[in-house]
Amino acid sequence: MQTTLQALDDGRLRDRTFGWVVTIAITLLAFALRLFHLGQPNKILFDETYYAKDGWAVNQFGYERNWAENANDLLVNGDTSGMQDGAAFVVHPPLGKLLIGWGEQLFGMNSFGWRFAALVFGTLLVFFTIRMARRLSRSTLVGAIAGLLLTFDGLAFVMSRIALLDIFQATFAVAAVSALVADRDWFRHKLADHLRRHDLPDLGGRFGPLLLWRPWRVVAGVMFGASCAVKWNSIYLIAAFGILVVCWDLGARRLAGAGRARWFSLLIDAPAAFVQLVVVAVPVYLATWIPWLTTEGGWGRDWGANNPDSPLVKYLGQALGSLADYHREMYDFHTGDYMNVEATHPYEAHPAGWLLMLRPIGIEAVNDIPTGTDGCEAVGQNCMRIISGMGTPILWWAALVAIVLAIGWWIVKRDWRFGAPLVAIAAAWLPWFMHTGRPQFFFYAIMVIPFSVTILAMALGKFLGPAHGPKRMVKGILVGALVLAVIWNFAFIYPILTGELITRSGWWLRMWLGNAWV
Repeated sequence: MQTTLQALDDGRLRDRTFGWVVTIAITLLAFALRLFHLGQPNKILFDETYYAKDGWAVNQFGYERNWAENANDLLVNGDTSGMQDGAAFVVHPPLGKLLIGWGEQLFGMNSFGWRFAALVFGTLLVFFTIRMARRLSRSTLVGAIAGLLLTFDGLAFVMSRIALLDIFQATFAVAAVSALVADRDWFRHKLADHLRRHDLPDLGGRFGPLLLWRPWRVVAGVMFGASCAVKWNSIYLIAAFGILVVCWDLGARRLAGAGRARWFSLLIDAPAAFVQLVVVAVPVYLATWIPWLTTEGGWGRDWGANNPDSPLVKYLGQALGSLADYHREMYDFHTGDYMNVEATHPYEAHPAGWLLMLRPIGIEAVNDIPTGTDGCEAVGQNCMRIISGMGTPILWWAALVAIVLAIGWWIVKRDWRFGAPLVAIAAAWLPWFMHTGRPQFFFYAIMVIPFSVTILAMALGKFLGPAHGPKRMVKGILVGALVLAVIWNFAFIYPILTGELITRSGWWLRMWLGNAWV
């Protein structure tokens, strides 16, 4: 049976160098895989029509601008003359667009430039997932499996190669959760160090050291603030993990022997967590609006000057008062009749089907390319170029099985390791059920897949068992076979993730759920 010190010391991993080598190697693999032909097709794809333009305008002028109707055709040749003087009304915070714009500043206003930031953050998503899975599982092997699975996920791959906002939101969110998992270990190790320093077997009913400065929690607060500065719905993760970390603190002090005194954690640790997660996140979020605040032409920027008697202006000043009213407009857009009644889309996907991947999103389609055109050599049929925002099917369906098992391991077996990714999935996925009256899309599930592959990797780790356990070789072969099956499945659907030339019959071979995927 473990002593108190041994239990608190759990998570002191000893293969740090090897862990970093594995992490960097898989991260570089993900980068190279996503970099290949990043600028193809050389055109505006899907919602790049908003964010590629917004990124350029925000970085040039501090706020989003309207563009002429023919601007997409001009941008293919790097011509930005389609940008107009008037400010555009946009409904997402600026950070994701600022990041897209930085890529454009580095490489020009072209398809490679506006996708480069997504490539970087899609690669970082793999990096943070490896570190999170490794720390949760206490296994570099499990972290490596999680990283490989995410590297070869179709949705993560596509979202890393298109200038949309969601890849930035997901990367910041996973970084935040990774920091909180690190903080859990940090706190317990500090309690162990306190006992060791005072030669105590446990706290003996005392509360223990205050430990109010929690650096990993501050990092998490910064990352959560950045995630919200891309898309607002990351606030659900802050709320969910705010509760979870309080439970972790109570559990740590109970384990250390605080007894009833552990409940003082609700008066000491919990308010500190609120400051480090929420209060820290607020200025981070506001900082991303500095370009808008320090210029005059943004949408609604003059609202404060035109409404000097408003309480918002009196208490916040003209600039922040204008920003507050702009947020009211954005909130009204997301919750008002336009989104709930009028808007429809042929690729709408109800969140109930996301984990089963029932309705992927169509990104690009060039249909009916005749033989002899654009390299098509098909006989008796035409060719196509398709980009489908779909996950790797074997991976997603295996992950769903693992999620179901993980719920039991967390609730029934009280295995805390599965709690963090399960809470993250719930916070990123379940709130969408409140808004099913508006169009929703499968690619929003990019917020889910890093946590579901982590659960799958940990489930495979449990199946493998100890390094010298029974039937380890046979189990290792089976785990390796699943990973190879995911890689094969990714390679099989690769042509419809990248817009490669493919025959119509070849495309249908990859539409495993028929018309639901078309």
